[in-house]
Amino acid sequence: VQLVESGGGSVQTGGSLRLSCAASGDTYSTYCMGWFRRAPGKGREGVAAIYLDGSTYYADSVKGRFTISQDNAKNKLYLQMDSLKPADTAMYYCAADIDYGLAQAPDTFGYFGRGTQVTVS
Repeated sequence: VQLVESGGGSVQTGGSLRLSCAASGDTYSTYCMGWFRRAPGKGREGVAAIYLDGSTYYADSVKGRFTISQDNAKNKLYLQMDSLKPADTAMYYCAADIDYGLAQAPDTFGYFGRGTQVTVS
């Protein structure tokens, strides 16, 4: 599985960004997809995930502000980020793993891209 993120950038507090992830292969029939982030000096934090049964996961810190979605026909995953805060500043990684039906946390997914930087000031 190869994952390539795009859409990061710099934005002011309260602004919005939409991250995209292009996935190779037929990931959507087998894999759950998600996003995790890593801020400077901190470990991975799971942000959002979407599972094969259509259920979703959001970290408490982003609930109501971020929305995960996917376009199976285009093999793309998205993360719409609204009402951004400086605390959201981090490198954001698209991630994937085989969906075992256990609602794995996205920061534990085994496949991930190189990341895209989000900076909120």
